[in-house]
Amino acid sequence: MDVVIAQGRLEVMLTDLDRSIAILRGEHPERELSAADAGSGLCDSDRVEAALESLEGHRSIVRAALARIDAGTYGQCLGCGHDVPEGRLEVRPDAARCLGCQTKHDRAVRH
Repeated sequence: MDVVIAQGRLEVMLTDLDRSIAILRGEHPERELSAADAGSGLCDSDRVEAALESLEGHRSIVRAALARIDAGTYGQCLGCGHDVPEGRLEVRPDAARCLGCQTKHDRAVRH
């Protein structure tokens, strides 16, 4: 994948993630729950917190991909050092590993 195209796509992803994070934070500011809404509010708050955590994690991955572009290592697998297949980068411009190394990484993280 052309690095300039990848950078543009990653910057759009980053902007979209920042916007989503800002919306969630704006719609659900931290507040104290009354006893009456503690049950439903807590569940809603947990969902929002989980969504924010996921979005912020993805944001970190996108920023890391942009850093690899700056470092000149974009498209090299962090696991084996070989090129990440073009098709994988087309689908996931934030991919840091080839599919084999990503599978190994995911298994290691889960355990």
